[in-house]
Amino acid sequence: MSIHIVPSRRSFLQHSAFASALFTVPGLFAEELFPTASIGEGPFYPDKLPLDTDNDLILLNDSITPALGQITHLSGRVLSVAGEPVRNAFVEIWQVCNNGVYLHSGSSKREKYDQNFQGYGRFLTDSKGQYYFRTLKPVDYPGRTPHIHIAVSQGGKRIFTSQILIKDNPKNAKDGLARSVKDPKALATLMAEFKPLPKSKIGELTADFNVVLGRTWQEDEKQELKGVAPSNRSRRQG
Repeated sequence: MSIHIVPSRRSFLQHSAFASALFTVPGLFAEELFPTASIGEGPFYPDKLPLDTDNDLILLNDSITPALGQITHLSGRVLSVAGEPVRNAFVEIWQVCNNGVYLHSGSSKREKYDQNFQGYGRFLTDSKGQYYFRTLKPVDYPGRTPHIHIAVSQGGKRIFTSQILIKDNPKNAKDGLARSVKDPKALATLMAEFKPLPKSKIGELTADFNVVLGRTWQEDEKQELKGVAPSNRSRRQG
């Protein structure tokens, strides 16, 4: 378990050059990319968004007390199947705290929620389709393998929803949602490697996860932008 105390939240947010250094920007693509598989949103999208909704889930506002867990720098790109960057895409993530509890009133063992963990964050992609979050390595909870929920909206419409799983985690093989993805190539698109951050003295990790959109939002069914207000849609597993 890693605990990271930093001088101030503002200092972290102002030093965005570190985030840019984490991105790997590929060259031109010779052929179409394989679309990222889309799986369930789950029932625990926040029913009340936190006051703080930025891309640093470790610290709340100007607090100096970080969330407990293994700090992870999650980055990636939102791309079309042609490899073109999708700019100004609204990327959201949400996940359990290190105690396995969601920022949701219906989550079990709600009293054990880490009040220093934001639990939800959002980021608008840049001209290269890049996004970045500082969050925690996901942990499991009864019935689910470790995962981070991710969603992408564009033009005010939700166009993609899925979950990021830890590559080679043995619990993936018994996870109901992971097992529902029958195509091994599609399942591979949900996996991210959580690697040690070079020269980190506190055991930080990096994880890269690209979202390749198979359809444009104009072609997708009408859905509300989720990061502005709670959704009324019915949801399935966590």
